[in-house]
Amino acid sequence: MSNARLDSKVVQNLKDVAQKLRIHSITSTQAAKSGHPTSCASLAEIMTVLFFQQMRLNLKHPRDPSSDRLVLSKGHAAPILYAAWAEAGLFPVEELRNLRKVDSDLEGHPTPRLSFVDVSTGSLGQGISVAAGMAYVGKYLDKADYRTYVIVGEGEATEGAVWESLHFAGHYCLDNLCVIFDMNKVFCSDVGTEMEVYRERLDAFGFNALVLNGHDIDELVKAFINAASTKGKPTALLARTVKGKDFLGIEGIEEMHAQPLGKRAEAAIKHLQMKIANPNVRLSPKKVGKCGHAPEVHINNIMLCSPPNYRLGDSVAPRLAYGTALAKIAADNPRVIALDGDTKNSTYADKMRNAFPERFIECFTAQQNLVGVAVGATCRRRTVAFVSTYATFFTRAFDQIRMGAISHTNVNFAGSHCGCSIGEDGPSQMGLEDIAMFRSIPGSTVFYPTDAVSTERAVELAANTKGVCFIRTTYPNTTVIYNNDEVFAVGLGKVVRQKPSDEVLLIGAGVTLYECLAAAERLEEDCITARVIDPFTVKPLDIRLLVKHGKLCRGRIVVVEDHYQQGGLGEAVLSALADYRNFVVKHLYVTTVPRSGPPAVLLDMFGVSSRNIYKASLAIMKK
Repeated sequence: MSNARLDSKVVQNLKDVAQKLRIHSITSTQAAKSGHPTSCASLAEIMTVLFFQQMRLNLKHPRDPSSDRLVLSKGHAAPILYAAWAEAGLFPVEELRNLRKVDSDLEGHPTPRLSFVDVSTGSLGQGISVAAGMAYVGKYLDKADYRTYVIVGEGEATEGAVWESLHFAGHYCLDNLCVIFDMNKVFCSDVGTEMEVYRERLDAFGFNALVLNGHDIDELVKAFINAASTKGKPTALLARTVKGKDFLGIEGIEEMHAQPLGKRAEAAIKHLQMKIANPNVRLSPKKVGKCGHAPEVHINNIMLCSPPNYRLGDSVAPRLAYGTALAKIAADNPRVIALDGDTKNSTYADKMRNAFPERFIECFTAQQNLVGVAVGATCRRRTVAFVSTYATFFTRAFDQIRMGAISHTNVNFAGSHCGCSIGEDGPSQMGLEDIAMFRSIPGSTVFYPTDAVSTERAVELAANTKGVCFIRTTYPNTTVIYNNDEVFAVGLGKVVRQKPSDEVLLIGAGVTLYECLAAAERLEEDCITARVIDPFTVKPLDIRLLVKHGKLCRGRIVVVEDHYQQGGLGEAVLSALADYRNFVVKHLYVTTVPRSGPPAVLLDMFGVSSRNIYKASLAIMKK
């Protein structure tokens, strides 16, 4: 560590501010009648040194792309984060008493409703991956001087996702990242031994790991200087702290966790006030420097650099078209990035890696970190991120995706290997829940393109669509049915087969659209004509198109999907038609856990082949 020592008056001022932050944490949680003041108390000196000695901030524009970032992974300590910003002068300290009120943005855990919060936290174990995404962009894309700090609670350090993200940060030598572990539990009779175990683990993960007293201002300042001067590896500070530090009669008492101080608050506040030498002390954060700024970026109106180039009747896998389109939009905009979970030659994200290796981020087989890094990389509108892996593997990262939505993220997800149409790989690789998962995300858009042309346009549209986007990319080759100049839009489906005499409407997407077309051909042999619709987006669904053509087909609808019954295309259609009379809907879906086998055999065995559609159509004609 650096040997530099602060002036004694500066140290005392910092100590005074730390005690003020503790008092604010008590008063705000008392007003809210809930919260985690003791968890805040262990962070007081850390927060004070960060805000008033280390971080370069812009109070007029907290999300200034050139300012330092702070992620409070232990989101339950939100009151002290709010207190630090209030003491810095962003808003009046009196507002802290509105903590957790329904008309206040000072929520129980931080959300980006607040101008100084980049991501929502509180679902423990996710902060480091998000911070790593921010740091990766700062180091390799922005090439700017801003640093990223993340505060992690000791309890969440047991999360596997934490170690996924630590591995990522070490692997990519993110020396602009500082991870601060708030070690505020007495988890072992020999605390020193336990801290050394953590230090050795972090060292093995490629970190500059330092053990220090998290309540000692001088040690903290030296540690942060050490972190800033360390090159080629990220830094982790293992800060020994005490829960409820300096709270009279409460310090170190585990039973007071996750609750306000109640009747003990008044005595605790008086005790803290007595420790403050200068009650009127006011400190200001450092300002963003004049050099090393993040570049101005533009991420609107992203387009394919060239239109789709296929012939009608070509046989092309939509997942291959995804990779082609990804490279095309990356050629149009230098802020498009791709992230993959060690499946790049299957998702065809390797087309992006081959064309623009500096904008391809390999996140390995660590899907939770994969998603978290993408969420961090898109913060402050620095990038447009596309994340790809097998559709089913996103289930492992559902919490990260959910938290991303709460964070107002604009990350795009592409899931390949969906449904039993992948064949011989078997059910562990089959995405059969993915549409349900992404449909449940608030504000999400779910694309299910059928051929190569529609897939390329889905990628282009996703790049310009707010919120979480999911593109379901089919594994096997499908026939190109759209002209290269076909126009697509979010929420607008396509009628791909129709005659005035149509008596039943068939709805399918991906492989099942072709099964619908084949069924329509067979029905016509029986003198029954069927109309076929490709929804293109499952969410939002083109309800007007379905209602219009459903009525023209006498209210008879068969919807078929390579997905389980719950939450997919079928239930989206049923939900859309719930407000309308005179419709009869037959829903075909994968009925149970599939098995390995040829794709065509599996589609038929599990109820979603053209033969099954044909039978369902005949049955519905009798109703």
